[in-house]
Amino acid sequence: MKTHPNIVMFVSDDQGAWALGCAGNTELKTPNIDKIAANGVRFENFFCVSPVCSPARASLLTGRIPSDHGIQDWLRKGNIDDPNGVFRGKDRAIGYLDGLDGFTDYLAKAGYVCGFSGKWHMGDSARPQKGYSYWEAYAFGGGDYNNYEWIDHGKVYRRTDYVTDCVTEKAIDFLKERDGQSEPFLLSVHYTAPHSPWGQRFHPESVWHQYDNCPFHSTPDLPKHPWQSPTAPQGYTPESRRENLQGYYTAITAMDNGIGLIMDELERMGAMDNTLVVFSGDNGMNMGHHGIWGKGNGTFPLNMYDTSVKIPFIMSWPGHIKPGWVADGLHSHYDVFPTILDIAGVENPLQTQLPGHSFAHNILSGNDKGDDNVVVYDEYGPVRMIRSREWKYVHRYPYGPHELYHLTEDPDEKQNLVNLPEYEACVTVMRDKLRKWFAKYVNPSRDAAYEAVNGFGQNGRTGIEANGECPWEPAK
Repeated sequence: MKTHPNIVMFVSDDQGAWALGCAGNTELKTPNIDKIAANGVRFENFFCVSPVCSPARASLLTGRIPSDHGIQDWLRKGNIDDPNGVFRGKDRAIGYLDGLDGFTDYLAKAGYVCGFSGKWHMGDSARPQKGYSYWEAYAFGGGDYNNYEWIDHGKVYRRTDYVTDCVTEKAIDFLKERDGQSEPFLLSVHYTAPHSPWGQRFHPESVWHQYDNCPFHSTPDLPKHPWQSPTAPQGYTPESRRENLQGYYTAITAMDNGIGLIMDELERMGAMDNTLVVFSGDNGMNMGHHGIWGKGNGTFPLNMYDTSVKIPFIMSWPGHIKPGWVADGLHSHYDVFPTILDIAGVENPLQTQLPGHSFAHNILSGNDKGDDNVVVYDEYGPVRMIRSREWKYVHRYPYGPHELYHLTEDPDEKQNLVNLPEYEACVTVMRDKLRKWFAKYVNPSRDAAYEAVNGFGQNGRTGIEANGECPWEPAK
């Protein structure tokens, strides 16, 4: 394939697969994302590789597992050089991904002009990396939507406009620079939405009031999960539940408005017919699902529920991807690296080294029925998961508790079968597959099975590279 299409990749923050109008959520207003799905393919079974932002994003970019690239929790430290603590406390920039190529590196080497706008959160946010020549970045991982730190030309500034609008504005600026130019481009648009905070004062009134009368039947209202961890705002009272859900839905709709403006700019440029558009979440999200508020670190021990690991994923490319269909196969962020290079007609020199597989043929042929032999793998620190279409096994090093779910009979993962004698053989087989797969792709010097990851943030390099320092925030 030698077409070298332009590529625009949208990435949202903490958006569950359930949180899209086109995925069946009739309460949520996402007309522009729905339009992308109507013009292309929406994936029904797409998974992140770690249910928290920084490791998930690093795996999306590099195609490597967290126990290889070394980012194993969200990055509390290492974002920017701030020795005097002017912004969010003393810090120093850490190039966590130095020496590891992203798919963007190979696109840039092949002649693509690569632009970035939004949340980086993979270390040293002020420095353009991984083939990007246009770089407008959110300095940290999260925070107030209307009082935040933004990086422009390597300098950190405080801004008080709505951050979603800033991400959109900088993305459109890049497109305007590319208008009329001959080189293909990649534009990565990484929103902070719909990450908390969700209070009314953080979001546009005009969007907020669209949900004033929403009953929020699309999310469950369940008792508190016994493992609930204080890593996200919680909604166990009617008042807190409404505010959190109204803010979450508002953040998604405001992001959708920005995506619409970017799509309008592509249309104005006449670039739509040769542009692959990708929309992805970074990880899943529980907004009361299972009685949890949060993602993988919404509980301790960390969880691997589908609502934490399943993400929205959509692709459109006029004339190449059949419009308006749903792909049923099991895929994960590991597969994005080879797929993007495949579609772009760019050589993938890491093809035999990385765990992902291109699904370009599936989407271009309009046939993605799914293979029952395909499994997906996840990890979050010492918690690892193997999931097929029928079964899910979760293993927690060193002592458990472990979990086994029969997904075809128990899609909501309510009945843990791991200790029942009749499922012992199933557990043995899945555990063996899990161990062999991770043994193949783990970098022993960064193996998260030996790390005290607790979901409260990473402060430095992991494994042997930690050099005696503890990279983990104390558990609360």
